Amino acid sequence: MKEDFLSGLKGFSEFIKRYRTAAVVISTGLVFIILERYHPAGGRHLSALLYYGILPLAVSGLMLRKSPFEMGLGLGKIRFWFPLSCLYLLFAIPLVYLGASSHGMKTYYATRNFDIITYMLNTAVYMLGWEFFFRGYLLFGLREKFKEGSILIQMIPFTILHFGKPEIEVISCIISGTVWGYICYRGNSFWPAVLMHLSVNFFNKLLVVRYFN
Repeated sequence: MKEDFLSGLKGFSEFIKRYRTAAVVISTGLVFIILERYHPAGGRHLSALLYYGILPLAVSGLMLRKSPFEMGLGLGKIRFWFPLSCLYLLFAIPLVYLGASSHGMKTYYATRNFDIITYMLNTAVYMLGWEFFFRGYLLFGLREKFKEGSILIQMIPFTILHFGKPEIEVISCIISGTVWGYICYRGNSFWPAVLMHLSVNFFNKLLVVRYFN
């Protein structure tokens, strides 16, 4: 029995060593999600920037010893990702138009006294943190161990964190999270996801507020 106990401890220790980086990324990522939910800092946009952007970036440098560029903060292969991002938007925008007219989207995104400038600035700050967390910290932090599998892994919490939003949007996150993850992975940058997510978000909001409200 003692031998089994010691063997179990040794096996667990070896497991942690093999998956050290992945363990740090996943465990701290979950902590940041919990902290953002239970201890928001300032407004929603500033809270996302802190917990999903600044703190993961700090962990990347201090614990993982990775530069911001290794985590996708550089422009990467812009000749690869920019045309693919535009192609994605070419197909996505018409679908956003159809989705924005649904009852669920109109109910959730309807806003009174809508100020487009304030909304765009706040959303841009929010997306910087949000997209770095999924298409930067998780995607590139897990790349070393899981290779392209990190594309699918980051899509899961991305979709789950949309729970509570309209059903059509949550389902679409499975597709968009995978596509954005792939483009960012191959493009070695999280910026294409920022571009695509902001474009889709702004267009949807404007449709709901200005035309379908």
